[in-house]
Amino acid sequence: MNNLFSIGELLKEKDNIEILTHHYPDGDTLGSAYALCLMLQSLGKKARVITSGAVARKYDFLKNGVEVQEFQRDYVVSVDVAAPSLLGENQAEYENIIDLCIDHHGTNSIVAKDSYIDAKAAATGEIIYELSKEMGIGLTRDMASCIYTGISTDTGCFRYSNTTPCTLLIAAELMAVTPNWHEINTEMFEVKTKEKLQLERMVYDTLEYSCEGKCALIYTTLKMQEEAGIGDDEMEGLASIPRQIEGVLLGITMREKADGTFKISVRSNKDVSASDFCARFGGGGHKAAAGCTIEGDLETVKKLLLDAACEML
Repeated sequence: MNNLFSIGELLKEKDNIEILTHHYPDGDTLGSAYALCLMLQSLGKKARVITSGAVARKYDFLKNGVEVQEFQRDYVVSVDVAAPSLLGENQAEYENIIDLCIDHHGTNSIVAKDSYIDAKAAATGEIIYELSKEMGIGLTRDMASCIYTGISTDTGCFRYSNTTPCTLLIAAELMAVTPNWHEINTEMFEVKTKEKLQLERMVYDTLEYSCEGKCALIYTTLKMQEEAGIGDDEMEGLASIPRQIEGVLLGITMREKADGTFKISVRSNKDVSASDFCARFGGGGHKAAAGCTIEGDLETVKKLLLDAACEML
């Protein structure tokens, strides 16, 4: 479907709805999912959010107002899930039964009965906001908090190039409904646990430059996580470190997983496309932020990435 009004009408017809997030969920997929869940429940429908992987404790407030409901699912919606592999542990069960896909990744490869993809939206949260208008749902404080979190986190608190005038107008309306927006920003971008800081200290020691300083790479291993005493739910945010370095056009973060793979997060500056880079390894995302997964040991995967980076740059 190519318009949100039709998506809204479709959702009004459905009930017993499960909403999927992507693996190791961030603020946008969680904020969008819980906002949509609250919207559907406000219409008297049964709905619940299905996550995959550890969820950081800082996102617990997104569940405020969400009613825990038991039901047999009849309809499945994915939000902010760009590819089947990003469903994580839920892929086998849900990959082939998604009824509606809502996303802002232009590279989206989810196969669903109906889809609404808006690559111009800074975050899927923007789409959920517009959907609430089309469905005639007045946003509550809890709904607005969820959507604001999604938009704020996916724009780096409105610092990234995906931020548009429309993004700021939507944020302004949300701020009027959720007066705790400043607390959300503080929690998302400033507060860190002692364990997270310990891991960051170790990460800086892994920093490696290539391509005449145009590429910077960092990594985390399972041993580093164990030594820092940090779980998967606190790994978010490391990917921004290499891109912040002066002169770096391509910042690469490698994260070792227990299954023998590395989760790769790529952030880029200027005209360099992180999405094009990750596409070389079967991944994708946005121009300035993308990801992929590569199997292999640390040195092999690192060389593969650095060789590809220098070839691209």
